[in-house]
Amino acid sequence: MRDLFTEVWESVRRNKLRTALTGFAVSWGIFMLIVLLGAGNGLMNSFMRGGAGFASNSVSVGGGWTSKPYDGLKSGRRIRLDDMDVAITAGNQFSQYVDQVSPTVGTNATLSLGKRSFSGYIDGQYPAAKDMGKVEMLYGRFLNDKDIADSRKVVVMPESTASRLLEPGQGVETLLGKYVKVGSLAFQVVGISKADRMRNDNNLWAPYTTVKTVYGKGQEVGSISFTTKGLETEAANEEFEKQYKAAINLHHRAAPDDERAVWVWNRAHQDVQMKKGRNILSTALWIIGLFTLLGGIVGVSNIMLITVKERTHEFGIRKAIGASPWAITKLIISESVTITAFFGYIGMFLGMLTCTILDKTLGQAKMSVFDEQIAMLVDTGVGMDVAIEATLVLIIAGTLAGFFPARKAAGVRPIEALRAE
Repeated sequence: MRDLFTEVWESVRRNKLRTALTGFAVSWGIFMLIVLLGAGNGLMNSFMRGGAGFASNSVSVGGGWTSKPYDGLKSGRRIRLDDMDVAITAGNQFSQYVDQVSPTVGTNATLSLGKRSFSGYIDGQYPAAKDMGKVEMLYGRFLNDKDIADSRKVVVMPESTASRLLEPGQGVETLLGKYVKVGSLAFQVVGISKADRMRNDNNLWAPYTTVKTVYGKGQEVGSISFTTKGLETEAANEEFEKQYKAAINLHHRAAPDDERAVWVWNRAHQDVQMKKGRNILSTALWIIGLFTLLGGIVGVSNIMLITVKERTHEFGIRKAIGASPWAITKLIISESVTITAFFGYIGMFLGMLTCTILDKTLGQAKMSVFDEQIAMLVDTGVGMDVAIEATLVLIIAGTLAGFFPARKAAGVRPIEALRAE
């Protein structure tokens, strides 16, 4: 093995400039592959983080307007959700796919504490809303089952809302346990959540049963949120949405296929589409990177062919004194793999370094989406799996680059080789 590497080194040393120029093409190819994959990861991670404010398997449903006549009724009717819609959602018809169900109901109200007041919105919720909306608590707690059962007058509010009720310099945690007026009623503050600009920060969360009773909402439901299970594919999500919409529409005497009667925001469906898009993007970047790398591999193969031509006389002598075709083949392929792997790893290292620099520069840049600052690139690094895959690509590419020249060298007949200049 040592003799083999010595011979490879001697061959490379005799053709330093040619080897360096060809190696640069290999380095550039693998460099572009790593950078493209890293930038693609950063872009997709940014999109994923932008939708991270809600559980990926959650669904929100709200009333809309009918777009076609049905059952003797004209189009353009307003659809308002009610308790029957909640029962349909949580019933046996969809129990295979629906997990937790959390209807909401709310009303506008004036929020006040002492001399400070502003217009806000009190939103009746169930405890499950915390996980569905990924509400992050800073102080206190979220709503619990006891609040629902006893219809307690308690509220949870975002820190931005809490700060508007306090004098400058007061900590929002001082509101815990105090009573704030919501309209003409007093509600005790039991929790302060982290502000999220993707939501309406003028909202207060109160027990669903409390808001329903106190504000006389009757059968009315503002919206319905629920989590799904078992919907792993795009087709399964589409079929579920179709059946679910049809069931809700029929309850309100709307056409089963009326897409505007109710709106359904299925984040599980979006999550499946996002993963599919990520796989497509990753595949496309691999193809682009591999074609870029192909230029370098062709260069390596060409210099191997030139090497074989230049060393034809030498190979003739080797075979004349007993060298086997495999020995000649092994020598050429080893040189090809060495050049490809050495320069490839240089390109890989520089590519990973560039990804780190991108993460520290462009990754810190923000863009505004719905008044929320979102990073342009998030975690542009490539994982160990990509490094292993790139290594395998380099080894295979180096072997292929040297195979055809090696086969030509192994096929040289000693008599003809000895006559070669």
